[in-house]
Amino acid sequence: MRKFNIRKVLDGLTAGSSSASQQQQPQQHPSGNREPEIQETLQSEHFQLCKTVRHGFPYQPSALAFDPVQKILAVGTQTGALRLFGRPGVECYCQHDSGAAVIQLQFLINEGALVSALADDTLHLWNLRQKRPAILHSLKFCRERVTFCHLPFQSKWLYVGTERGNIHIVNVESFSLSGYVIMWNKAIELSSKSHPGPIVHISDNPMDEGKLLVGYESGTVVLWDLKSKKADYRYTYDEAIHSVAWHHEGKQFICSHSDGTLTIWNVRSPAKPVQTITPHGKQLKDGKKPEPCKPILKVEFKTTRSGEPFIILSGGLSYDTVGRRPCLTVMHGKSTAVLEMDYSIVDFLTLCETPYPNDFQEPYAVVVLLEKDLVLIDLAQNGYPIFENPYPLSIHESPVTCCEYFADCPVDLIPALYSVGARQKRQGYSKKEWPINGGNWGLGAQSYPEIIITGHADGSVKFWDASAITLQVLYKLKTAKVFEKSRNKEDRPNTDIVDEDPYAIQIISWCPESRMLCIAGVSAHVIIYRFSKQEVITEVIPMLEVRLLYEINDMESPEGANPQPIPPQSHPSTSSSSSDGLRDNVPCLKVKNSPLKQSPGYQTELVIQLVWVGGEPPQQITSLAVNSSYGLVVFGNCNGIAMVDYLQKAVLLNLGTIELYGSSDPYRREPRSPRKSRQPSGAGLCDITEGTVIPEDRCKSPTSGSSSPHNSDDEQKMNNFIEKVKTKSRKFSKMVASDIAKMSRKLSLPTDLKPDIDVKDNSFSRSRSSSVTSIDKESREAISALHFCETFTRKADSSPSPCLWVGTTLGTVLVIALNLPPGGEQRLLQPVIVSPSGTILRLKGAILRMAFLDTTGCLVPPAYEAWREHNVPEEKDEKEKLKKRRPVSVSPSSSQEISENQYAVICSEKQAKVISLPTQNCAYKQNITETSFVLRGDIVALSNSICLACFCANGHIMTFSLPSLRPLLDVYYLPLTNMRIARTFCFTNNGQALYLVSPTEIQRLTYSQETCENLQEMLGELFTPVETPEAPNRGFFKGLFGGGAQSLDREELFGESASGKASRSLAQHIPGPGGIEGVKGAASGVVGELARARLALDERGQKLGDLEERTAAMLSSADSFSKHAHEMMLKYKDKKWYQF
Repeated sequence: MRKFNIRKVLDGLTAGSSSASQQQQPQQHPSGNREPEIQETLQSEHFQLCKTVRHGFPYQPSALAFDPVQKILAVGTQTGALRLFGRPGVECYCQHDSGAAVIQLQFLINEGALVSALADDTLHLWNLRQKRPAILHSLKFCRERVTFCHLPFQSKWLYVGTERGNIHIVNVESFSLSGYVIMWNKAIELSSKSHPGPIVHISDNPMDEGKLLVGYESGTVVLWDLKSKKADYRYTYDEAIHSVAWHHEGKQFICSHSDGTLTIWNVRSPAKPVQTITPHGKQLKDGKKPEPCKPILKVEFKTTRSGEPFIILSGGLSYDTVGRRPCLTVMHGKSTAVLEMDYSIVDFLTLCETPYPNDFQEPYAVVVLLEKDLVLIDLAQNGYPIFENPYPLSIHESPVTCCEYFADCPVDLIPALYSVGARQKRQGYSKKEWPINGGNWGLGAQSYPEIIITGHADGSVKFWDASAITLQVLYKLKTAKVFEKSRNKEDRPNTDIVDEDPYAIQIISWCPESRMLCIAGVSAHVIIYRFSKQEVITEVIPMLEVRLLYEINDMESPEGANPQPIPPQSHPSTSSSSSDGLRDNVPCLKVKNSPLKQSPGYQTELVIQLVWVGGEPPQQITSLAVNSSYGLVVFGNCNGIAMVDYLQKAVLLNLGTIELYGSSDPYRREPRSPRKSRQPSGAGLCDITEGTVIPEDRCKSPTSGSSSPHNSDDEQKMNNFIEKVKTKSRKFSKMVASDIAKMSRKLSLPTDLKPDIDVKDNSFSRSRSSSVTSIDKESREAISALHFCETFTRKADSSPSPCLWVGTTLGTVLVIALNLPPGGEQRLLQPVIVSPSGTILRLKGAILRMAFLDTTGCLVPPAYEAWREHNVPEEKDEKEKLKKRRPVSVSPSSSQEISENQYAVICSEKQAKVISLPTQNCAYKQNITETSFVLRGDIVALSNSICLACFCANGHIMTFSLPSLRPLLDVYYLPLTNMRIARTFCFTNNGQALYLVSPTEIQRLTYSQETCENLQEMLGELFTPVETPEAPNRGFFKGLFGGGAQSLDREELFGESASGKASRSLAQHIPGPGGIEGVKGAASGVVGELARARLALDERGQKLGDLEERTAAMLSSADSFSKHAHEMMLKYKDKKWYQF
């Protein structure tokens, strides 16, 4: 149920109100009744939640199928997912409700339908003639386990083999069982004394549909005559069979075995194989059998009109090829090509020109489904090159560590990224077009540009074009190339902060308008990039090192409580040690000191690294922001905050978190026992704890902005206690570091999510979820949110000015004033003056997101400088223009009257507040969740208005109006099952959102009702009416004397009149939903009713559309039939009988 709590305008009793001064405000609109003037246009009817598309490689694939007429590829997975691929841009995702693994897929070729067989012994018939495929029928086998299925071309009878060795026959139209059964004991009779094992293969003879070839695991193959209900021939071999394939003439078949051999059999010679081949076996000189090899898991036998047949197989390598990569072997005549793959082969299929099994197959490509990739090999070109894959299947090339999503970007961005990314393309691909080209694109109503940025474990950053529900990689940036690579383990002592992936991206901050990019990596490093279309060679990589401490009057430290930034260094520092031999002033990574060639695209502007302090590795960065207009980058961690002027390459601010408060620190920072400091977790997850709630009476109104160090007895005691804890923690951490480091790395939250901060001392300090490391949790306050803006810094301000708003994990918001020199040359010569303003606001829970609204309720974006090419020498008059040039400030309030105000929107893990500026009164407040916490909050634009969108750890997605924070949507969508979802979930404008649903796939969803309505139009069509190719010509003599393909009236054999009814207890028929998949999570009440009405209309429209399609197909079929008939008549009109 949704809770429609319209909160009081000001509730001074709830924990987390801004300050003592605010509590005394009367409960009325503080800013002279200005709030009611803002017209909020968003209503709950504007919101509806539904999944849109899923991109990426199908996670844990298990089955593969191809429709050679429709040119559609299907992939099934171990989690019951079904992914369908047509031409680039036509993709579809479906899911079996049971979640059981897909063991086999069979297309009803050119029928727009697909049969899936699952590990839970169910068969499902999918209708692909609708944009969102649905199950029409299901059949659950109760007494037998399904192992293999076969559906002959243009047949409605599906053969189902079982573990017991029996074959049942299913009518795919009605999904009912035939009474005709081939029992294992009748099939093998006395040829074997033991059970032949499960059925591993079924296929009909290409030239005689009445003969069925059945392969049993033990090595027995039976040719069964369907009419006479007895076995014609039995073929036995003493090695287990993995697969069987026919020669198209139906006189020979080939089997692959567990000892790495292939046996070729003549149908009429069951005594022994005609030929035995060991493709990878070493041939011994004295005529002995070759050494056994690994099993050949699958073999295909494909013929060509003008040359030797192709034998294609997976597996079968010799046992002494240890460490060799998985291979696909292509044998063609006397040549054997061994194609190495990057991952193990799940399945492969040969794509052929004809769907008819009794014609020359003419193979042109092999599609290979690997564990983590899909490869298509061109058989027609020498060297068998691969096709360039147009699908976005490389999301997981290196594991994704973070995601950002930008909708409604500047229109010139995607072409600019594409032009620099086009130069990165690999060479050597097949020159032919991608052959899987079925289906049709949807009619994209949405035309705004969308970009997804993914950060990866190897330090790479990928930019994707995500416009109109498609996905295409634009550009890849490798951030690790500015660092020296360690050649061996002894050579990398400095990367102790992480045991692997030292370049992994943790946070991405990007300004689309200025194209400035900033990344924070796991080794406490920040890199600032500028976009350029010109190639440059950087002689010396600009570099700064920052010593960020968390010390409260530490006597051993020469810096004391106010550490000085060390001077900028343009080369890596040499390792220096403090007096007790501990590592000190050393960054975790070593920047290259040789010239760096920088290709067009993103080019390094500055590398900033945090350094070791007295044997302690630097803490991971928890928040990051860059502003192109001010030329500043700021970042923070659990020790403090640092601000850098990237134009002057200078550190402007380097403060411990405590020093930000000055003398108005509301916390008594004394350690407590770990047991007391643990808060109960509402989400019930062992590795996520709630934010600490501070009693309200400790919050004091700020009195001054000066920074003065504290020297109290409490703090002295605290230091002594921390030292004791450190020594104990050191001993313990060394003992468990190796185990917990690996475990915690998998479980660790994204750094901007939880305030569970580690002891500095820990060798696995990058993990923030380990209970061992949360000893001084309350005294460690991390920086969790940063926002540059032009607003009112203090209550007394009459006009807005540039400033930085800082949010912490203890729910505090502090404001830092920025005094910027004038633009042009002066900006590079005069220093930027930075000073804490003394303004402090309070919320419950860690601060996640901040934004600002003007007096009309419109979003005030941060100021930015529009992008321009920096690597082109400027003329004199250009320089003059540059001097006069001021950064683009998109803040409308800079020119407003003094009386006009702004609103600060602040979202924390627990609540949201709208603060009126400059008065700093709390105008609106909303407690988002009591029992859980917000993982992601974004202030986004939707339908010409704005709202706050939140995703909670309890699985709820919520939206609130702005500025009044009215609840508009609250839908239970997805429980937080793993950290990957928390790390990657993000909302963006126009009702779009995404998260990483599996390690290889991005799931996109929408919370916009308009997008949900338009989705049906935007989705691609999988099925397009295509004429089935003509059957192969039998020829005059074959027709006269027999020998052509023999047809079979299966209805006569398997129908109820001939074979009777099947046993009811054998299988249970389950009718499928059949219609359009229901829109999941429709909101209750009016929205739910609307959704249901719309669903009924959609279904009706779908049925009418289907009817129209069928009519069109019938018309075209009738038209083509009349044409063919007329042609035949003309062709044979004047011929004698012997000329036929």
